[in-house]
Amino acid sequence: MTITAAHIPAIVALLAGVLILIMPRFLNFIIAIYLILVGLQGLGFLRMFHM
Repeated sequence: MTITAAHIPAIVALLAGVLILIMPRFLNFIIAIYLILVGLQGLGFLRMFHM
């Protein structure tokens, strides 16, 4: 299986879901980090890192 840029949001969402189940107290932080990363990706800022 080849992981491309299209798979990144799904992988991050899966990891965030697992972390929320394990540590529900960190829900706000996990959601905030996810939203920031998705926003940066949408604006094209993460292309600098060739993701």
